[in-house]
Amino acid sequence: MKLETLIGEPWGDYGLVDCGHGRKLERYGDYRFIRPEPQALWAPAHNDWKSHGEFIPGSDEDGGGQWHFSRQTPRDGWPLSWGIGPGSVRFTAQTTPFRHLGFFPDMAPVWSWLREKLTGLAEPEALNLFGYTGVGTLALAAHGAKMVHVDASKKSVEAARGNARLSDMADRPVRWIVDDAAKFVAREVRRGRRYDAILLDPPKYGRGPDGEIWRLEEHLPELIANCRQLLDTNSRALFLTVYAVRMSALAIGEMLRQTFADLPGTVECGELGVREEARGLVLPTAIWARWSNG
Repeated sequence: MKLETLIGEPWGDYGLVDCGHGRKLERYGDYRFIRPEPQALWAPAHNDWKSHGEFIPGSDEDGGGQWHFSRQTPRDGWPLSWGIGPGSVRFTAQTTPFRHLGFFPDMAPVWSWLREKLTGLAEPEALNLFGYTGVGTLALAAHGAKMVHVDASKKSVEAARGNARLSDMADRPVRWIVDDAAKFVAREVRRGRRYDAILLDPPKYGRGPDGEIWRLEEHLPELIANCRQLLDTNSRALFLTVYAVRMSALAIGEMLRQTFADLPGTVECGELGVREEARGLVLPTAIWARWSNG
């Protein structure tokens, strides 16, 4: 199976300015931040980074740490946008205790690819699992899709609803659901539901609203098998991204190839990356696998 790279290019409200020596400098609208980046094994283009804040990681391997601010930053967040014209989306960026800023900018090429796959369908229906603050959900809804957004965090779903209001999309056909993704998909299978596309961005480890434990290596194959039952020969796509695990894109690609062997279409896999503005190099961020049809 051939490996491909999906590259997120800079846009007006986001850019990877520079990276190296285990860190990266990014711009989020009018603000710049430094965050840890273990895959930036090279030297940065410049040494005189200026930022509004930096996330200093803790000593544990599970993502501990805290922000240190050198300039005034809106702690309640500030609006950003992605896309152009009627298909654009507005959302709130905010420094979170989890080192990210309330959305994942490297997912932009995924949103664009799924939009292309749904083009031409009348009122396509799509499912976004582990949907977080809903930027991906709104990107597809702005393209005309009827969405089901699922996340185990009530706070994240509330933030997603807020982003819908910010985008003037509160009246779009989106079902906002606080639930364990694996349980929700299993119930959808029993209901005989189908979708035209599924986007899933599962964490390495997580807990559902009722304390359900999610471990990616253990539970991902069953989840993918159930997602397959929600797709048929008329469906268009499934896109899976995986972060922060010791796993190969070839491994998740083969899992999808076997799971979708009875459907027409193509399975591909590869790496996700973001293009640096300083030199044009690509910083890898995640691995992915996808099935597409038509």
